[in-house]
Amino acid sequence: MLPTFPWDRLAPYKATAAAHPDGIVDLSVGTPVDPVPASVQEALAEAADSPGYPTVHGPLALREAVVGWLTGRLGVGGLDPAAVLPTVGSKELVALLPWQLGIGPGDQVAFPRCAYPTYEVGARLAHAEPVVYDVEELAADPAGCGLDPSRLRLLWLNSPSNPTGRVLDAAELRRIVDWARGHGVLVVSDECYVELGWDADPVSVLDTRVSGGSHAGLLAVHSLSKRSNLAGYRAAFAAGDPEVVAELLAVRKHSGLMVPRPVQAALAAALADQRHVTEQRARYAARRAALREVLTASGFRIDHSQAGLYLWATRGEPCWESVAALAEHGVLVAPGEFYGEAGARHVRVAVTATDERVAAAVKRLG
Repeated sequence: MLPTFPWDRLAPYKATAAAHPDGIVDLSVGTPVDPVPASVQEALAEAADSPGYPTVHGPLALREAVVGWLTGRLGVGGLDPAAVLPTVGSKELVALLPWQLGIGPGDQVAFPRCAYPTYEVGARLAHAEPVVYDVEELAADPAGCGLDPSRLRLLWLNSPSNPTGRVLDAAELRRIVDWARGHGVLVVSDECYVELGWDADPVSVLDTRVSGGSHAGLLAVHSLSKRSNLAGYRAAFAAGDPEVVAELLAVRKHSGLMVPRPVQAALAAALADQRHVTEQRARYAARRAALREVLTASGFRIDHSQAGLYLWATRGEPCWESVAALAEHGVLVAPGEFYGEAGARHVRVAVTATDERVAAAVKRLG
């Protein structure tokens, strides 16, 4: 049984915010609003005449571009291009991964107590048992965090975290990886916000300091939605353990899960250009600083939020009270309850609105 789609519950508060005379400032969803880089648009257009089917694995040039970016930007060593798999955005992979790996009844899929809802959805779609863990406990002592390694097949990590912005450092990741490998548990790290560190430097699970030079039992998931404004392109990829990638490739060939060839070309172009990422980071940094200041002045405390596109804010009250209060000012945010009971007194505030809308929110709340 799947849970209710969370954002459907936000509709009445969205209506309240939309009634503001100056219109709604929607900070509830982290959807990009800035232009797609020109070089990426050009690559997409140049590949537009693609009448034939694309391959599920993608061309070697695309996979080499992924390896080059992972090596140069994230310190990943020894990755074979064959161990890279383009995906139709990252959400479909998160939702379908347990099923694609043959995980099912009697198996467990673990994810953080406060987390992106699709981890649980993926477990339920595969009829596996979803279980949660406390991030602080797992990072400090994986053996003592309450997970049952005899039934656990897949352990989701999410650093930087959505929604909290918590970042796991290399030592914490290494402890988790060593424990999981010792019990034959696959570690899958959702690293969609890895380029957006503010008060911490995010680390990939494939980083040599974490992996020890081997990618066995590890899979990293990356999306270009946030770093390159490509949410509308559905451009993402997974990389890591060659055997796991080969298993996924076989299943996805049968399922017809392939990234369109023009999007594959755009993905490679985006990874080859770091300048647009630097420019986009500067936009987000300014919006984040402005929203953080006004929220703090309005009585909110900002927890974690070391990286990513959100501020994890609380006034110590039930999250829906905060949502309602902000909606009266025409500002819509996401209740922390969407991400589990652990978020029941927080709200998630996205920094992805335009400069004009962020300025409007600052004026209203200030």
